[in-house]
Amino acid sequence: MHINFPLLLVIAVAVTGLLALFDRIWLAPRRRSAIAAYQAQVSTPDIDTLQRLNKEPLLVEYGKSFFPVLAVVLILRSFLVEPFQIPSGSMKPTLEIGDFILVNKFSYGIRLPVLETKIIPIGDPQRGDVMVFRYPNDPRINYIKRVVGLPGDRIGYANKQLTVNGELVQRELLRTLPDDEVPAGHPLQALANVDIYQERLGDALHEARYKAVSQTPPAREWVVPEGHYFMVGDNRDNSNDSRYWSAASMPQELWGMVPDNYIVGKAFAVWMHWPEPKMRNLPSFSRVGLIE
Repeated sequence: MHINFPLLLVIAVAVTGLLALFDRIWLAPRRRSAIAAYQAQVSTPDIDTLQRLNKEPLLVEYGKSFFPVLAVVLILRSFLVEPFQIPSGSMKPTLEIGDFILVNKFSYGIRLPVLETKIIPIGDPQRGDVMVFRYPNDPRINYIKRVVGLPGDRIGYANKQLTVNGELVQRELLRTLPDDEVPAGHPLQALANVDIYQERLGDALHEARYKAVSQTPPAREWVVPEGHYFMVGDNRDNSNDSRYWSAASMPQELWGMVPDNYIVGKAFAVWMHWPEPKMRNLPSFSRVGLIE
C-alpha cells in the first residue's frame, strides 16, 4: 500500500489553515463581542467567566496549533529539501541499503506539490548527477539512479562499458572484492567477485560496481528523446534502469527513460545509515557525507 504523503500533507495544511482563517474571521470577533457585552454588564468581571467566553473550540485550537508546523514542513519538503531512504542495492557502492539521504528539490526547478508541475525553471540535470525520480511504471514509487544520458545524447552499452556520444566513459580499476550479493554456499561463490571502478561522467567522479560473473544486457545503443534522461545504477549488474528498454516493444516490467515531469530532485548528501530501523539496531553516522 502506497500512501500519497504529499497529498495528505497538502490536505492537512488546507484544513488547518481554513480552521485558523475561520476562527480569525468569524469566531474570534464573536468571542470578543461576548466578552465586551459581559464586561459592560458587571462592575468586576469574573476571571473564570472571561476565560470561558474567550475559549476556542477544541478543533480550532488544534488547527491553529498544527497549521504553522505543517505549513513549514510542506514548504521545506516541497521546495527545498526532502529526505529519502535507500531500499535497494542498485546504487552500490555509492549508496548502501539503509542510507538516509537528502534531496535538493529546487536544483532542477521549483515544482508544485502533488501536481509536480514546474513553475520556476532553475536548472536541468547534468550528466553524473544522482537523481531521484518517480518510477515511470508506477509514479507512486521513487527511484534513484545516476544521470548518464541527456536529451539528444547517443548512449551505448556493450561488454560492461558505457559510451556517450561515441566516446568510452573514462574508468580506472580501483579494487576487486568478494561479491556480498551472492549467498554463502552458492555454486558460483568461488568466482563471485566484483570489480570497483572509478568512473567520470561529466564533472562527477564516482565509483561503479561490476560483477565478475553476471548476465548483462545485449549490446545496444539508444538516442535519448527530448525532455527525457537515461538513468543507470552504479551497481551495473544489479540495477533495473534505462538499459533494459526497447522502443519497439516495452514489457510492463521495463520502463525506459525518465521524462522531465517525473523528476523529484538531486540527491546530495547521506545524513544517516540505518538498514533495519529497530530498537535493537541503532542508526550509524559513519557514512554521513556528500554524494559524489
